[in-house]
Amino acid sequence: MGKRVAIVGAGVSGLASIKCCLEEGLEPTCFERSDDLGGLWRFTEHVEEGRASLYESVVSNSCKEMSCYSDFPFPEDYPNYVPNSQFLEYLKMYANHFNLLKHIQFKTKVCSVTKCSDFTVSGQWEVVTLHKEKQESAIFDAVMVCTGFLTNPYLPLDSFPGINAFKGQYFHSRQYKHPDIFKDKRVLVIGMGNSGTDIAVEASHLAKKVFLSTTGGAWVISRIFDSGYPWDMVFMTRFQNMLRNSLPTPIVTWLMARKINNWLNHANYGLMPDDRTQLKEFVLNDELPGRIITGKVFIRPSIKESVVKVEDGQASLYKYIFPANLQKSTLAIIGLIKPLGSMIPTGETQARWAVRVLKGVNKLPPPNVMIEEVNSRKENKPGWFGLCYCKALQADYITYIDELLTYINAKPNLFSMLLMDPHLALTVFFGPCSPYQFRLTGPGKWEGARNAIMTQWDRTFKVTKVRVVQKSLSPFESFLKLFSFLALLVAIFLIFL
Repeated sequence: MGKRVAIVGAGVSGLASIKCCLEEGLEPTCFERSDDLGGLWRFTEHVEEGRASLYESVVSNSCKEMSCYSDFPFPEDYPNYVPNSQFLEYLKMYANHFNLLKHIQFKTKVCSVTKCSDFTVSGQWEVVTLHKEKQESAIFDAVMVCTGFLTNPYLPLDSFPGINAFKGQYFHSRQYKHPDIFKDKRVLVIGMGNSGTDIAVEASHLAKKVFLSTTGGAWVISRIFDSGYPWDMVFMTRFQNMLRNSLPTPIVTWLMARKINNWLNHANYGLMPDDRTQLKEFVLNDELPGRIITGKVFIRPSIKESVVKVEDGQASLYKYIFPANLQKSTLAIIGLIKPLGSMIPTGETQARWAVRVLKGVNKLPPPNVMIEEVNSRKENKPGWFGLCYCKALQADYITYIDELLTYINAKPNLFSMLLMDPHLALTVFFGPCSPYQFRLTGPGKWEGARNAIMTQWDRTFKVTKVRVVQKSLSPFESFLKLFSFLALLVAIFLIFL
């Protein structure tokens, strides 16, 4: 009989954790406090306690080819950036396809997770749950927490003197559902993250005036990148990641700023980040520049506030997963990370490694080694090369995924691939680093991974290329293509020398 694993939450990371446990012969039991799966991606008209809440218009910021589970592509007729309702449908397809529902206990709240009295020997946990006002207790060999970090709103009212005398309405974005509440009102949105920017743009269609307050600015990019391609399929490639990490940080940040400013000169719009050496999460919004230039949204600096005590937000988690100070590594936190990439493949890869650690197949370093690494990361020391990921929970997506894949012997070997399957090797290296790459080899290998990689652009354009235009190449264009191909071969030769 396999080890019993308690999984808290049936969102994107929770579903992946159930499947990973089953693949490794473990016995998962998932506790979900609401009446359905989906976590963040399940829209409701009311806010549910303990669950992330979204507004009706939410669309994914990562395209379907980059944000799917690594062995389960989105349906090819889905749009490239998926509305929340279709995203939820996809998660239900995934759960049904891999028969995960029978392992989920809905409407069951986890009240507490505590070490058993013999934890130093057994590593077991007592999990107390509440279902239909009936409390139950059970012993598990391991626990995986998959609740994410968007469940508790932060509303520092003490930071805004005079808020108690304010006669208007104020609320956290967690409570926002529809823009009609802003009709004919003057609106101030504090915070220029993805949610704040979305809400400001939506409000601008109905409100009298909208102000968007930002403390340090932000990089705003469109989902549509060069030549109409999805931004992350262009930006997130192994070749570009290698190039970025090989160049000095000042050069990388200058090149990135120059590229982003080609679409929108951030200084002219009052959006330029104050600190351009440390990478902040991109704000994905296709409408914001148009709303600013037409006087519908006004960018304002941070509003005046009192001194707020800010903690660094870091957690003592080894590789953002395992508490470093536990005597037994039987507790895993999945999804508590902010990669510059999609959360689904990140959480899934975390779960693939974590369940092998929980099973005992993979071993962690001694606690003192893990604590030393965690403390080193908390120091937030910027490196000399590549982009600077110094904010709490930030990580380089491809580098982080590859590190976890290395632990389970599932990282693609480009050198051997170049000899055995050069077409695939070139596509993996120069093309989008889609999640299918993470299933080419090792435990959990998916036979359909190669085909999914080679047809990813076909699925991308299936929903947009509805009118085919015949095009004939001129001799000059043919010559340029031949020259580019030869230059590519030379580059490959120099890289793999």
